[in-house]
Amino acid sequence: MCFTSDFMKILVLDTAASICAATIYDTQSNEVLGECRHDIGKGHAEVLMDYVGQAVKQAGMSMAQLDRIVVNIGPGSFTGVRIGVAAARGFALALKIPAVGVSAFSALAAEVQDKHKDRAATILFTGHRGELYVQSFAADQVALTQPMTMILTEAVAYIQSLDPSIILAGSAAESVNEALGNQFETDCIVSTSQMQYFARIGAGLPQDALPKPLYMRGPDAKPQSGFALPRC
Repeated sequence: MCFTSDFMKILVLDTAASICAATIYDTQSNEVLGECRHDIGKGHAEVLMDYVGQAVKQAGMSMAQLDRIVVNIGPGSFTGVRIGVAAARGFALALKIPAVGVSAFSALAAEVQDKHKDRAATILFTGHRGELYVQSFAADQVALTQPMTMILTEAVAYIQSLDPSIILAGSAAESVNEALGNQFETDCIVSTSQMQYFARIGAGLPQDALPKPLYMRGPDAKPQSGFALPRC
């Protein structure tokens, strides 16, 4: 089932990385009506509800006037992604409206290709412990690969196999391009896209699936099997 309304007022949430953001986007006017967005590093759970309130107030509307929730599902920190997805699901349940998830890969690819028409893009995010998170998109924003986890040498080899006209974007784009001798054009060297791109993609997604986190690796914390107590 797809959302049938032509025009929507969308609340966009992003807590996946160091940015914490709540944005109200109007698909009819194609503009941001209200936004509270800051690079806070950590502590998203403590401020997110206040950010939502500020964005709604700035938009001059109430929560009851929202038509859809869109959330950045990652990649990002485990805690940050979970906070955003849980909040989106909670708002959707309380307001009886759909909630959908959009990856940081897709949103940033849309932002890049909004600026560079007819250019394919590969998005590279800085991951955990030297890992890189990578996904490639065609010029029409269709994903050419699944999200991939690589180390730097693997990313360099992968990018070398691509068309030299592609745009590299994301928080790891410059470091990878430097390792390639700056052969490629880079843009949008950020950890997350502007919120309107999440909204534009999310407005066209089916409403019948709740947002799910995009985790690119397993958790660091694991059960201590060697010291487990016997079950009674």
